[in-house]
Parts: sequence; C-alpha cells; structure tokens
Amino acid sequence: MANVIVNRVTEFLKRFPPFSFLSKEDLEKVSTAVEIRYLEKGEVLFRQGQDAQPHFFILKEGSIQLTETHQESEEIREYCDEGDVFGVLALLGKRPYLLTAKVVENSLIYAIPVSIFEQMLEQNSRVALYFAAGFASGQVVIRQDLSHGQKARGLFKTESRDHSLLIFSDQSEIKISEKVLTCTGTQSIRTAAQKMTEAQVSSIVIVDDENRPIGIITDKDLRSRVIVKSVSTEVAIKDIMTSMVITRKRTAAFSDLYLTMIKNRLHHLILTEDGTDQTPVSGIISDHDILLSMGNSPAVLIHGLMNTLDLKEMKSIRDRAEQMLRYYLENEVAMDFVASVMTEINDVIIRQASRIAEGRFSKEYPELSEIRYCFLSMGSEGREEQLLRTDQDNALVYEDVREGLKEKTAEYFLKIGTAIVEVLLSCGFASCPGKIMASNPEWVQPLSKWKTYFSQWILTPTQEALLKASIFFDFRPVTGSSGLAEELSMHIYEQIKSREVFLNFLALNALMNPAPLGFFRDFVVEKSGEHRDQFDIKSRAMMPLTDLARLLVLSHGVVGVNNTFKRFERLAELEPTNESLFIQAGKAYEILMRMRALEGLQHDNSGRYISPESLGKLQRQLLKNAFSPISELQEIVRIRFQLDYFRK
Repeated sequence: MANVIVNRVTEFLKRFPPFSFLSKEDLEKVSTAVEIRYLEKGEVLFRQGQDAQPHFFILKEGSIQLTETHQESEEIREYCDEGDVFGVLALLGKRPYLLTAKVVENSLIYAIPVSIFEQMLEQNSRVALYFAAGFASGQVVIRQDLSHGQKARGLFKTESRDHSLLIFSDQSEIKISEKVLTCTGTQSIRTAAQKMTEAQVSSIVIVDDENRPIGIITDKDLRSRVIVKSVSTEVAIKDIMTSMVITRKRTAAFSDLYLTMIKNRLHHLILTEDGTDQTPVSGIISDHDILLSMGNSPAVLIHGLMNTLDLKEMKSIRDRAEQMLRYYLENEVAMDFVASVMTEINDVIIRQASRIAEGRFSKEYPELSEIRYCFLSMGSEGREEQLLRTDQDNALVYEDVREGLKEKTAEYFLKIGTAIVEVLLSCGFASCPGKIMASNPEWVQPLSKWKTYFSQWILTPTQEALLKASIFFDFRPVTGSSGLAEELSMHIYEQIKSREVFLNFLALNALMNPAPLGFFRDFVVEKSGEHRDQFDIKSRAMMPLTDLARLLVLSHGVVGVNNTFKRFERLAELEPTNESLFIQAGKAYEILMRMRALEGLQHDNSGRYISPESLGKLQRQLLKNAFSPISELQEIVRIRFQLDYFRK
C-alpha cells in the first residue's frame, strides 16, 4: 500500500516544475518523504507573521486562498490551484510567512520537507535556479507554466513579450517624487514619524552617509511593528525598517516599474541613479501613483474581482475589462496574452460566483456542503477563447453519493449551479440558447452519470451526439475539485481508445461546415433572414479550425490542451511533416479571434456576423488569407480518416 501511495505522489509531482527537473531516483526520495495532509474548508494552514514550518506545500486538490491582513481589513492576494507550490519563500528565506493560507474548499496537499529538498537544490542547478528566480521576484505562489491554470496572474510574475502594453492607452505620465524623504538609521522612530507627518507622506527611506538606500519604513510598518507591538519610539529606526530594499533606475520604462511592484507586492519603489542600492536615492513612486497613472490593467481588475462579492461592482469591473480588451486588440497585443488575461478575469468571476452560491445554500444543506463538485466551462470559455461576453456554456459535476442522499444532493447542486449562472448573467454574459448551462438539471450530474453521457456519445455517434461532443469535449475545470474533471477526462480518452471509429464520425462532422469562399473567391454570405448578405465568421471560418484541431489532438491522445491555437502548436510538434501548416492554422485562428472580437466591440454584439462591404481591402485580404489552411487541413483529415470510403 505504501508503494502505491508513493507512486501516486510521484506521478503527480513529476507533472510540475521544479519536480519535473528531478531524476527518477531523486523524485522517488522526495515522494517517499512527502506528508499527505487533508484540510477541511475553513482551516488555516499557516498565518501571516508565523514562523515558517519545516515544509513547503504543493496543492494536490481543492482551493487555498492567500490573504494579507492590514490592521482591520483583509485582502485576498492569491488563489492556489492544483500544482501550485506555496509556502516556500518564507522557508528558504528563513523569514515569517507574509500571508495567511486559508482553505476555501476541502483540500489535499503534499507537505514536502525542506531538509530533503535542500539536497536537490545543491545537486540540481535547474531546481536551484527555478526557486532562485521565484525568490528574487518575491513570488508567493510558483506555478507550472503559462499555458495552464491562472495564467493572467502568472503573467505578472514572468516577463511577457507584451509587457509594454500592460497598461491602458489613456494613462498619464507616472508621477515620480524626486524630493524623497530620508533619514539615517540611527535616528529614532519618533524622529522618522515626525518627519513623515510634517511632509505628509506615507513612507521614509533610510539611507547611509552617502544617501544610498539601506531600508524603508511606511505608515503600515509603524502601525504593525511599533504601535501593535508596543515598541518604544526612541528605538533606532534601523531596528524596525525593511532592509531588503528593491530598487530600479529612475529612467526605467513604466512597464518595468509597474511589473516590479506587482511581482514584489511593493507599495513603494525606491529609484536610484543606476537602479541598484549602491548609488544615491533619486526618486520614489507609490502604488497609489501607479494606480492613478495606469487606468485599467489586468492586475487592478483581477484584484478588484477577488475582493468583492457585490454583483454591481463585479459587472462594472467586467465592463472595464472590455475597454482594456479593445485597447489590446487595436494595438496588436499577442492573442495568447489577450486570451489568457480575459480567461483569468472570467474565471475569477466564476470562482467568486461559487463563493456567493456556497454562502447562500451551505447553511440550508449543511450535510452536503462537503461533497466535492467541479464547475466546468465549455465551448469557447472551455477553450480559453471567450473574449466577449457571448453565450455561456457550462456544467457541473459532483461526486457520487449513497442512494439515500441522491435526490437532495441533486437539488443542492442544481441550486449552486443556477446561482453561478445567475451571477454570470448579472455580469453581462449571455444565456445559452440551447440551455447548456449549470442551471439546467440535465447538465448538473454526478460523475457516474457524466461518464455515461460521454460513453453514449462515443458509442452511438448520432448527429446530436456529435454536436454535443463539439461543445462538451472542450470542458475545463474552473472552480471546485479538479480531480473530478481529471477522472472524467481519463474516462473519455479510454472510451475513444476502445472505439477509435468514433474519430471517423467526428472527422465527418468536422468537414460539414460550409466553405468560407465561393467559386469566384467571394465571401459566402447568408442568403436570407436577419443576417442576410453578412458573413458568418464563427461557423464558416472559426468552427472548422476548432473542430479540426480538436479531432487531430484527440487522435493523438493528447490530454489537457483545449485552446485551439495551442492545439495547433502541439500538433506542429507531434507531426513535423505538417509543422508549417499547423503553425499557419494557429496564426489564422488568432486573426479570426481578433477580427470577431473587434467587430463585436464596434457593434456591441457577438461579432459573429460581418458585412464584407464594411471591410477595407487589407482586412478582406487578411481574412481570406486566414481561410487558406482550412482546405488543406480538411484534405489531411479526409485521407487520414478514410472518409471517402467511410461515407460509402
């Protein structure tokens, strides 16, 4: 039994860095020493200011939130998801915890003894560099990569190629205070506080005899380190200052200053002549200065969403996100970044909606609140491609319960799912015309029923089943127990493997969408109805690429890649002979996403239908170029899945 547990721990850890950098032998040593802990909702794993435990942690399942307390208020700083490593910086930095870890959902964590891991740090340079990078940037959560999980927040911990456009176009020049209030380390706390009061500023920089920064004190520090702890105001200021100062050059780009403050959770950033603490202080900026100059940004919007449960405020923030989206699209910011940001914003809304729902119904159903469930996004949101607030496609899966609880459990989770859907509607997301939402009892089911659904669709691929497959096969866990979603994914791939002919039916379905261009290379437009003479960019251009990417990835048995252009990236790796075609297809899909989103923002609709005559010559050509990979991909699928023979 012990070996089985160690093997399970090993299989999990090797999916995530830095454990993925270890040799098989070293990974087994770590796995053997791991302490498995089950934490119930409401528990606290560690508290702000508490000495570090001899372990750091990786979240196996559940959800843990990291909060920071300011006198009487508490702010959420991070949510930990599956595979996130946390509690490591306090341990390796030999300092108290900066945040409090609260269990939001029943969670399973692996506690890893630092005594074992320190050996790996010494022997494996990749592991050492991985943690060193996190330590240097002040990360509190270390994540696997930017293609999974909470990408947008991760993007503020890793330099993005679009970092110069993280802020809004209407920003004013950032205000840099050149007259920096300073004092020497030997001056008393009282003297420093008096200087701050007289100058009406919230910080003071402690300098040496050559005006080089050696520390900083803020209003918050005076409250938490002096008043609360009853420290004498005659004590030297150096005894309570924050001595690990982070500095930047005064002439640094806005994006560099902004990202430095985001990464390191700084309220004040000291500027020096050469950007190091070895030259005199030349300026200081505060987070308030940053906020005044940046307008809207992902960090501000996400932080705002994480700290409110007010529906009007949530909708207002999502409205602002659309303004930010417009700027990103118009300035050609890379689509993987844009999609990551918008997906994270949408996901935070869903997670907050689940908190609202659980708060509303857990008291009514106290015996059911501990049952695991997972809210699934599907369709475009499941693929991390929902830029606009178009139709929502979602569902809910919960763990199987004993016979006597089935009816009440179904009732409880339908209420949870409905409440989440209602929050999304309140935030401006459209209702699904086909009612594929977690407010529909058909799509709020125990895991066993979901397995039955997928088995039926795969074993009996009717036209309706294939239509459902195009939506449901792109599911992605957003909140709750991701283990349920993982088990369902494994079931699907096992079923497909045992009945590969299903892929032939899926291939036939993928070729059913009409061609985007007619015989004379003109756009094929709608012939009648509300959208007469308009081009349907979704069904004629985007869906063919989406369906083809899904089919080909499924045929390779690839798990966990839902995003269309990331699917094409993976296919380019798996099939070198078709690499250029897949890369071209991925870029084409990004163009189509951008064009549809801009159309929707311009006309305040879904952007699905475009009037060809409204497009300029360059836009028309760009759109036609984006169609070129479709016919080549369809031909590959036709031959690979023997569709000419299969139709007979």
